[in-house]
Amino acid sequence: MMDYEIFKAVVKEKFLSYMPEKYRDAAVDIRPSQKVNRTLDALTVYKEGDSIVFPAIYVNEMYEHYQMCNDLEAVLFHAAGHYAKVLEGVESYKPDIAIGNLKDNVIMCLINTEQNRELLAGIPSREFQDLSVIYRWVIDQAQDAIGSVIVSDRLAKEAGLSEEELFQHAVDNTRRIAPAVVMSMGEAFGNIVAEMDVPEEVKEEFGREESPVDTMWIIGNSLGINGAVSMLYEENLHKLAEKVGDDLFILPSSIHEVLAIPAGMAEGRLEDMVRTVQGANMDAVRLEDRLSNSVYHYDKNLRKVTLAAEGRQKRLDGKETELPLIQEENKAR
Repeated sequence: MMDYEIFKAVVKEKFLSYMPEKYRDAAVDIRPSQKVNRTLDALTVYKEGDSIVFPAIYVNEMYEHYQMCNDLEAVLFHAAGHYAKVLEGVESYKPDIAIGNLKDNVIMCLINTEQNRELLAGIPSREFQDLSVIYRWVIDQAQDAIGSVIVSDRLAKEAGLSEEELFQHAVDNTRRIAPAVVMSMGEAFGNIVAEMDVPEEVKEEFGREESPVDTMWIIGNSLGINGAVSMLYEENLHKLAEKVGDDLFILPSSIHEVLAIPAGMAEGRLEDMVRTVQGANMDAVRLEDRLSNSVYHYDKNLRKVTLAAEGRQKRLDGKETELPLIQEENKAR
């Protein structure tokens, strides 16, 4: 079996021979691409002078396929076939990507700071505890999908927007484009069960207003993508804390959602919660979806979030940074 570097070289040399005839005179480029939590080798097929923005396919994922099947031809055939279908859709798709539209379609999301130092070096961002807010430009949105790109320093400069301006626009746009969703684990299970082919009495049991699993709450957004940033909207946390009559511990599930539990339920168990988060990250969360190994605390009287317990990702400078939440009155900005 080839090692990764040899595999990458072979892919670059042979990929076009598996593409449709009209792409045989194109060029193949493989270069590092900074993604959340990882760097991937992005392969693109393009023709000189073509105005189409070609998508990328990742050699790393092709190599994982190769390691599973040990069949280079099958991997190339599958990858090139998939990529050709994607290109056909791109060639017929004309999104409105005028730079002037960025400010009305920029949203924000949360990523881990230490795990993304290289990515953060070239994009506007702001730190909150061991996390960073970054910005994405939504260029296409359907009912169950969203197309976006990370706002780089270059894009922000072209749009004439400072990081502070991006943040203010993103605060409002995120509320509109990806509104926060807060639901109990019981409600989430009930929604799943309601779609299943199970007896009605089972659906009724999970459909009750209160449930034994209503001690844990999911905070995300309506899209189900990059919803962990909803924890920055203070009104969501305050309403939940008032509902349960207690402060909250917040456990990062992924970049897509976080979990909240009443603080009284977990008193004296911070280390256990950190181990739980770490274990979930290692065993159940994809690398690109991991947010943090830390646990956060929301004080409903002070109405602020602080870092309750750090996981393995320590701040190198030793600073303690308070997480400034977004207040509801900012909606009018």
